[in-house]
Amino acid sequence: MLIDEWSNRLPIARMCELLRVSRNAYYNWKYNYGQREACLKDQNLKKQIEGLVLDFPGYGYRRVAAELKRRERIVNHKKVLRVMREANLIVKKKRRHFRTTDSSHGLPIYSNLAKGMVVKSINQLWVADITYIRLICEFVFLATILDSFSRKVVGWALRDSLDQDLSLSALRMALARRNFSPGIHTSL
Repeated sequence: MLIDEWSNRLPIARMCELLRVSRNAYYNWKYNYGQREACLKDQNLKKQIEGLVLDFPGYGYRRVAAELKRRERIVNHKKVLRVMREANLIVKKKRRHFRTTDSSHGLPIYSNLAKGMVVKSINQLWVADITYIRLICEFVFLATILDSFSRKVVGWALRDSLDQDLSLSALRMALARRNFSPGIHTSL
């Protein structure tokens, strides 16, 4: 529009007066024109996103934004999220469940000896647990030994394999930290 071209030379009020257009009409036109342009850009972006979601059905808004960037369409990830929400293209996360306990083995299963026990001092009862930690390319296993009374970790070990050395390393650390010596302890 002529007013936009000359806006750096004359005040907008003066140009509107010369063209016999009210300033309100000019600003209303400019606002609506800007909204129309933004709407057209959003529709174009929506079509591109729909195409990407069809090509890559598991992609979420972050991956879609990265793919648009790779295709030289720079767009904010928040805008991609908004457009995907409006078009109902959001992918729901699938939770993976990993089975970590295998109870079908030929080894003896021991009963819980601490069931109903009232712990009154430190080093009276230690409990152990082994869990896995998912890294980018692999899993590592963490064995911990906790003092049931103080609820502090007294020993731990981290390995890339789940073998007996993992648990024994955690136990050795706990024994060294709590200054246990070989033999029978009546204070336990």
